[in-house]
Amino acid sequence: MVRSVGTMALVGLGKCCRSFGRDPSKVAFCGVWKPAGIEGCAGAKRHLLSEDVIKLQGFQQRKLAVAHLVTGSKGNYIELFTKRLQRNELIPREELKLLLHLCQTADDVLIARDAIHRYHTDNGNLMFGEFKFGPLFVRLCYELGLESLAAATLTDENMGGFFNDATSFNITIDMLFIKGSFEKALELLRTMRAQGIPFNKDTLTLAAGTCYKLNTADSYRICTALIEEGETKGNAVPRHAHCFAVALALRQNDIEKAQSLFSQIMITDSRLCQNLKVTILTMSGAVTDAVSLLSAALLPKSPAFVKKLDFSQEVVDLLRLRSEGGPHAMEVDQIITNLERAHQVTQQTLDGMLCHTPTGKRKPELNMTDRKTRRRNLKSLQSTLLSE
Repeated sequence: MVRSVGTMALVGLGKCCRSFGRDPSKVAFCGVWKPAGIEGCAGAKRHLLSEDVIKLQGFQQRKLAVAHLVTGSKGNYIELFTKRLQRNELIPREELKLLLHLCQTADDVLIARDAIHRYHTDNGNLMFGEFKFGPLFVRLCYELGLESLAAATLTDENMGGFFNDATSFNITIDMLFIKGSFEKALELLRTMRAQGIPFNKDTLTLAAGTCYKLNTADSYRICTALIEEGETKGNAVPRHAHCFAVALALRQNDIEKAQSLFSQIMITDSRLCQNLKVTILTMSGAVTDAVSLLSAALLPKSPAFVKKLDFSQEVVDLLRLRSEGGPHAMEVDQIITNLERAHQVTQQTLDGMLCHTPTGKRKPELNMTDRKTRRRNLKSLQSTLLSE
């Protein structure tokens, strides 16, 4: 039943992007984001997917290798391909792969899009095997900054069934997130759901991040429905997605829901989680608990190599604001002063912490045998360069 709620939430969403932080009811949380809050409430332009998912570097390396191997061919391959399209000729799979690796400009990508459309028209009822063109095409768009073209291609009704993988949608949503095109990102999420493409962990993080940026009643409903759907189905909802949902609940002044969502996070000792926890305690009126948490994080005698937990300036400013004129005002001022002296107060906003760039997994160093094998494999255009 929760699944239908998540589906209805996505399908029923209309245009919901509004100015952030202008609603007086949100002043409690967004109001303290002064000049940094302009970035926070309007949208820090960072991406949410790591290189492990985007795999742009590997794609660019293959493009360079392909370009090197085809150098010296008669005529311009892309121009020849254009003529083939004009003559309504069939598009072989391997040649389409080659075309996607040779595109260097936006005009080239438009030709590649038309070729993909022709290929799909001619082979719509055939299985493509394990190879998926979608990630290849959207990585090309990512490289050239063509997020609108990627989104339009993925939502083209004539391309139904061709982009049937979550990776293509995730990378495109990430591009839209970078440019602040959150409504378009949500449209892609609706398309995924309509086409029956399962949401993976990356999709949930992107969906929660998009809803957080929109910061409306509709996006809040969608975000909570998706989180609840994931929990009910037994799927592991990423901590990052949970944090976005908590922050959105705080922006919507739903303290009770923020507390409930935060309680579902298994490990809360991260910098982001601790900042969110202080914010929840502050907004719920539990000033003494917030002070206790800050005091526990203060490590005046710790060795220099021990990384200290730091707190956003806007978070401690909110605590100071909420305690003004109260019995704990002096205690709050003292603990904040101690944190500042210990260099445990940062100018990075909560939005900056939420919209961080994941580092991804580090690749191991190649030994000499691996390097020789890789160089040898690069000589084979069919076996390596044209496969994902």
